[in-house]
Amino acid sequence: MADSHRGSHVRRLAAAGSRILLASAGLSLGACGSSDDPILIGLAGPFSQPRAESMQLAAQLAVSEINEQGGVRGRPLQLVIQDDSGMAAAAVQVARVLYANRDVVAVVGHMNSGATLAAARVYNGGSNSLVAISPSASSPDLSSAGPYTFRVCPTDSAHGVQLAQWARAQIGANRVAILYENDAYGRGLRTTFKDSFTQQGGQIVSDDPVSAILPSFEPYLTRTRSRGGADAILFAGARAGAEEMIRTFGVIRYSTIVLGGDGIAGIETADVDAEGVYVSLAYLYDQPGALNQAFTTAYRRTYGGQVPDHRGAGAYDAIRLLARAIESVGANRARIRDYLAAVGDEEEPFDGVTGRIVFDDNGDVVDRTVVVGVVRDKRLESTIR
Repeated sequence: MADSHRGSHVRRLAAAGSRILLASAGLSLGACGSSDDPILIGLAGPFSQPRAESMQLAAQLAVSEINEQGGVRGRPLQLVIQDDSGMAAAAVQVARVLYANRDVVAVVGHMNSGATLAAARVYNGGSNSLVAISPSASSPDLSSAGPYTFRVCPTDSAHGVQLAQWARAQIGANRVAILYENDAYGRGLRTTFKDSFTQQGGQIVSDDPVSAILPSFEPYLTRTRSRGGADAILFAGARAGAEEMIRTFGVIRYSTIVLGGDGIAGIETADVDAEGVYVSLAYLYDQPGALNQAFTTAYRRTYGGQVPDHRGAGAYDAIRLLARAIESVGANRARIRDYLAAVGDEEEPFDGVTGRIVFDDNGDVVDRTVVVGVVRDKRLESTIR
């Protein structure tokens, strides 16, 4: 689906989410605690942007499936959808809205690291803290965000190490240039990649902070070429910047292998020649396993043949994990938090489409593997067939 079409589809979803929020707000004011009332779960992310489409669609799919099976404790789940634009300031406002609604028992979100870190200060504060499970925020800083903050994805450390090992072992890279966006995500991925790559004997030929709003990446790429080139370039940032970098390749007639973390996921659908770009991810739709096959089949059937991305798979698992927690301990914020903290210890591990979920003391998922995908024919697929 073209980005313009996807964007309009996402805006329709965001509008629907706003209607859900308004209905939920009215419910909160007039509810009498009836056992028939919906259980409200917040969903926070940049839903006006194409990159968050799969997160919203997969969360809605999980809620629909759970409700078709009778809901949780006989009550339906209902999403309170909030668009944070992927920005820290907006995420704080969204978090305040969700925190203040006492009928919201947990949040799935936020999507990116900067927004998640900003919102965590709200969720972990006050006397009625609110659990938030991020499907895809990977900054190492999130590990110390607070006891009500969890994530079901690996950290940038895992992505950086895996990409560095891949560059050395699979494509034989000796010289790598790094371009990174100077935010929590970009710095985290850049640092872990750089440390791992140099420890393995590789050389970093350049290491520059960049911005997606730059008029051109030409000065950086020209300087890299003047220094003898690079076997690969790591772009540690979001998809928009990676797209602009690839466009600049064509302008200056320069070509090399491109590596990126999960921040550039979705580049396979962009209007650039991303063929052969390698991306590290916590999840790929074509991974083996019965749970993932069932999820992918349902997602494709429901959404016209689209395939889920890692953000969608993480959101789907987070909703289902919260449903299990609520089924066990009830719709109480503190008890839900305590249940999640015990997953893998006093409580059974959760087997999801992204893999087995066990949380450590920081709310990080334990032993979560990272896979490297490659863009082939406008699809991001496993490098192993």
